[in-house]
Amino acid sequence: MSLFFASLNSGSNGNCYYIGNHADAILVDAGISCRETEKRMLRLALPMSRIRAIFISHEHSDHISGLCTLAKKYQLPVYISSKTLLNCPFKLESHLVKILKADEPVTLGSLRVHAFPKIHDAHDPHSFMISAGNVNVGVFTDIGSVCKQLQSHFGRCHAAFLEANFDDTMLENGRYPNFLKNRIRGGRGHLSNNQALELFRSLKPSFMSHLVLAHLSKDNNCPHLVQQLFSRDAGDVQIIVASRYSESHLYQTVSDTDSQVMPPPTPGLQPIQTSLF
Repeated sequence: MSLFFASLNSGSNGNCYYIGNHADAILVDAGISCRETEKRMLRLALPMSRIRAIFISHEHSDHISGLCTLAKKYQLPVYISSKTLLNCPFKLESHLVKILKADEPVTLGSLRVHAFPKIHDAHDPHSFMISAGNVNVGVFTDIGSVCKQLQSHFGRCHAAFLEANFDDTMLENGRYPNFLKNRIRGGRGHLSNNQALELFRSLKPSFMSHLVLAHLSKDNNCPHLVQQLFSRDAGDVQIIVASRYSESHLYQTVSDTDSQVMPPPTPGLQPIQTSLF
């Protein structure tokens, strides 16, 4: 079994991630316009007809700004939690709305999508694990703190999108006002490079093939810095830094039948204290 995946855009200006195989695919978030989504998928030779649904992580505009047009045009089901839907500034066509519930996996053709809660300053935010057979791709962005569920799911990933939003020094010395700096690093905002690296160092499974570093801050991070930082500890894992301006390449991860995959995690949202070297 295998899964293909790509970032169509990643950053505060819009987020959209593609995961699928030759038969079925989904999008996680729709934070760029329908037109841009179409153009970027076309450049990757990905047909829109393969998309089975859109999964929404939370209601912030950089994750939903293109949702209504995209869902309506292609009549795509939208999996979204009740609280997230209530706090969106628009109304979706009712027949397209599928209520998303944490830890209740959704099967779409050959794909299985497991949503679980994450820590972020939104009303009911979720991360996602997408599986085909025993191959797992995680989408873990917009995370204020590392919780037990994130740790457990990360340890089962053959590939993952992982937030590395800010460099501590760049944020501290940058132009943002203190209230915004504190929101970003305050435990319900975003993961720093160091926090993401600690998770990767301590829990990357031996069978992980790709790590896509996502949702980098335009002002408080540097793609070259992040690439260098993670490459030192990458081993056989390919490190990709997702762009806020264009789509990534299309990547593939394949199951390793000899892999010892960790069992599914038990629910839990308690933040984990990690040493940040």
